[in-house]
Amino acid sequence: MNDKAKLLNQYWTDIYFHLHYPHQDKISHQVVRILQLVDKKSDVGVNEISLSLQISHNTASEHVKRMIGKGYLRKGRDPLDERRVILSLTEQGEKVLHRNTSLDEKKLAKILEQLNGEEEKLVKEALQLLSQRAKECM
Repeated sequence: MNDKAKLLNQYWTDIYFHLHYPHQDKISHQVVRILQLVDKKSDVGVNEISLSLQISHNTASEHVKRMIGKGYLRKGRDPLDERRVILSLTEQGEKVLHRNTSLDEKKLAKILEQLNGEEEKLVKEALQLLSQRAKECM
């Protein structure tokens, strides 16, 4: 990894370490990744989870079954292919995902209040650009 990427990664981990929500949920890293996949991509089923996480179809299916049982996911039918099951987040799943991947908005707001207009604009534009490029990279 080059020095620029290492430095940017260090900034990101510092930001997340200091500004994440306190952990409340006892969930695995794989569960968080599944929630993110369902949230960020469309038409996600067990097969897409299996491929994305590089786990067996049976393992992905068991994760999904447990997550449905916990109220994080719900199953629906693909309107274009009734045989296909599509997963979506429940309201509880959205909350769990937010608490486990987002920055604490109160802490973040305090920091943003300390920035002048130009600094705030610079941060927003930089993060927006990085977000756009990350989406193009996939």
